[in-house]
Amino acid sequence: MHVSGVGPPLVTPFDQEGDVDHDRLRALVAWAETRGVDFLVPCGSTSEAELLTADERARVVETVVDAASVPVVAGTGHPGLRETLASTRAANEAGADAALVVTPFYYEHDQQRLAAYYREVAESSPLGVYLYSVPTYTGVKLHPDTVGDLATEPGILGLKDSSGSLGALARHRRQTGSEFTLLAGSADLLASGLAHGADGGVLAVANLHPELAAEAVEQQTDDPERARTLTTDLGEFHRAVFAHGVPGLKWAMRERGAPAGYPRSPHRPLAEEDRDSLRSALDALEGRSP
Repeated sequence: MHVSGVGPPLVTPFDQEGDVDHDRLRALVAWAETRGVDFLVPCGSTSEAELLTADERARVVETVVDAASVPVVAGTGHPGLRETLASTRAANEAGADAALVVTPFYYEHDQQRLAAYYREVAESSPLGVYLYSVPTYTGVKLHPDTVGDLATEPGILGLKDSSGSLGALARHRRQTGSEFTLLAGSADLLASGLAHGADGGVLAVANLHPELAAEAVEQQTDDPERARTLTTDLGEFHRAVFAHGVPGLKWAMRERGAPAGYPRSPHRPLAEEDRDSLRSALDALEGRSP
C-alpha cells in the first residue's frame, strides 16, 4: 500500500518495569489519530524497536493494527535476511499494510550487496516494502542510483530517507518515478522535501506534535510560507527533545498528556536537571509556535 502525508514512527509505551504497555499503546494510537496523522509506523527507530524481542515486535504491530483506522507500515528490518523476512511475515499476519525495512547494519555492505538484499526481501515478502535509509543509526546510506534501480522492483513501494540531506532527497526523487513513494525522515526537511517531490514524512517529532506536522503537509500547496514556518517549528522541537534522546521525547509527550509510557533499558529516565531544562526549552517554543 502506498501512503502519503504524515506518519509518526510511533513510540512504544513501556511501563516502569520495562514491559510493553499495550493499553497505553492502544490509547496512543487514538491520541495520534485524533490529531490528524495519515498513517502509523510501529517498530521504527523511535519505537525502540531494537530493544524489542521478535515476539514483542509482532504483538506491538498487532495491537497497533487492531486499534488503528489508518494504514499501518510496520518496521520489520534486521541485520539479516531471515530475521527480516520472519518479522515481515509476522507483521503481515498481524494485518499490517506494508513493511519498512531498514538497511542491514552491523556488518559493512556495498551498494551492490544492499540492492541484492532488498531484491531478496521484496521477492519473498508478503507485504510491499519501503526502503529505509537512516545513516545516523546504522552508518549505512542508500545512494540515489541504488534507490532508482530498486524503484523498478514490483514489490518495492518507496523510501523513507532519514539522511537529513535535501540534496539526497531531491536526487532520490529524480531517480524514481511518480508512483514511487518518497517520505522525508527529517523534520527540518518536511516543507522543502515536499516542494522537491516528497509525498510526506515519517517524523519522530510527529509523536509530540502530530497536528503541526499534519498541518505543514496540508498547507504546502495553498500556503507554502506557512508550511515552512511549521517545518521550522517542528525542527526546533525535534532538536530540543532529542538532545535527550528517546527518553526526552517520551517525557515531553507525557507532559502533553500523550500516553507515551517510559523508556526501556539501557535508556534511563531524564534526570531532574534535564527535565527542568527541557521544560524551559519546550515552554519557550510553545509560546512562539503559531
